[in-house]
Amino acid sequence: MTYLNQPIDYVRYVCNCGSLKPISKIYFCRHCLMIRCGYCVCQEVDSHYCPNCLENLPSSEVRLKKNKCSNCFDCPCCFQTLSTRAGIASAKTTEGEEAKDTKATSKKVYYLFCSLCRWSSRDAGIPDQSVATGGWPEQENPHTTRINTLIDYHKILASIEKQQCEKKKFHPKRPFMPAQTMYSFTSALVRKRIGRPIQPLAQSQSTAQPVPSVASEEVEELPNDIFSESLDITKITTLEQRLRHPEVQAEKINDLRPQHRPFLVKRSQRCRVCEHNVSKSDLCPQSIKFKILLAAFYHIPEVKIVTCEPLQSGKSSELLLKFCNPTQHQTQITLLSLDSSLTTSFAEEKNDTKQEDPQQGSESSLLSSSIRQATVTEDPKPIKVTPNADLKLPQSSLILPPRDDAAEYDDTSDNHNFQDDPKLVVWRKGNKAVIRLHVTPHETINGNKDEPVIVGFVMQHGYVNTIAALEHKSPQKVDVRVKLYLTIGQLASEA
Repeated sequence: MTYLNQPIDYVRYVCNCGSLKPISKIYFCRHCLMIRCGYCVCQEVDSHYCPNCLENLPSSEVRLKKNKCSNCFDCPCCFQTLSTRAGIASAKTTEGEEAKDTKATSKKVYYLFCSLCRWSSRDAGIPDQSVATGGWPEQENPHTTRINTLIDYHKILASIEKQQCEKKKFHPKRPFMPAQTMYSFTSALVRKRIGRPIQPLAQSQSTAQPVPSVASEEVEELPNDIFSESLDITKITTLEQRLRHPEVQAEKINDLRPQHRPFLVKRSQRCRVCEHNVSKSDLCPQSIKFKILLAAFYHIPEVKIVTCEPLQSGKSSELLLKFCNPTQHQTQITLLSLDSSLTTSFAEEKNDTKQEDPQQGSESSLLSSSIRQATVTEDPKPIKVTPNADLKLPQSSLILPPRDDAAEYDDTSDNHNFQDDPKLVVWRKGNKAVIRLHVTPHETINGNKDEPVIVGFVMQHGYVNTIAALEHKSPQKVDVRVKLYLTIGQLASEA
């Protein structure tokens, strides 16, 4: 086994909610100093944009356009983006009163074409356009009248319900109004102010009830030549093509029409506990940069399995792990057992300062309570992973220097003089180091050799918190503890 091609689920980090995720799928909240997975963050829509023309629109205009771009179209057959192509159409012109002389002139026209499946708007019978930027005829929905009637009726019901709610909340104190102020209000508002029901509006709205739909057991009969006529599958639409246009659901390929390309969204992730952003991209659709990117890959040391000796139940095997420091500060890594608590030293220091100086603690609590938001607490999920091997943890710590991108290409600049234990540290370069551990699988898994061997430990590493708080305006160094589970392989088959 090598660390170059190992799957991402071999090393899993335990989130605060109890779920196990690889380091590439978790975040690290710098305010809570805790790991957050996809279930511990809330999604927010920042902007809408078209993936083809990269047009960025506000939410109000996107709602009016039904979340579709007005300039880009998708192929109704293969669902790829259609391109606009130019062609030449001949047109005849007449000269003179008797129109004896005719001349053929060329005219430039445009049509839609799919470069993947070769579908074009000419195959569907859509006329060519003289302008390349629009004017394509849209297929009308046959149920438009029914849908608009239902929408108008539900708007009336919503307005009546709103009037009833406002009537319950309104308690008139002055039954009469001055004459000079009554003329500035409408009749409906005056009735509302004096506490009378708005009867004319309710009576007019009650007559707008649409005709209810009635279910029918009659079904159209099949054509007579359905069993005798030969079937051409290439001319019949698939189920996916029909569901792309549910209001029409064309049965033949020639009846398909191009569809407007739907918009995509740029999302931001926010911590559910402290409500701070852990990921926020740039609003511009052309930019791939992030304003805030608190991915765990950039703040928590990455652990990878380098190699492991053949595993046998009851016997010790050598395991090599690689640690990488992604931060710009030196860190110290200590491996602890799974029974260790995950509370950080920063929280313990805050509790100690409150006990030593109660007056100062009360003042800081008053300041922090004015800006602190309500936290969302959830019961952690039970961890269903059970380690089935013993891992011999080292007594000494591992020191990793800060990350230096230039040091990866310069071997001469690696002059860190760390007094490492030769039994622990096997290899070191830049901000990376490989350590040696020993694993002893339990004898209970001897009967089931297909069961993977899993070990776990708690990694404590130093983290420099650069977020300025009310109590500490300078960067504070804290110890963050993270629980990990490693799948190192299966038992070796006996010869």
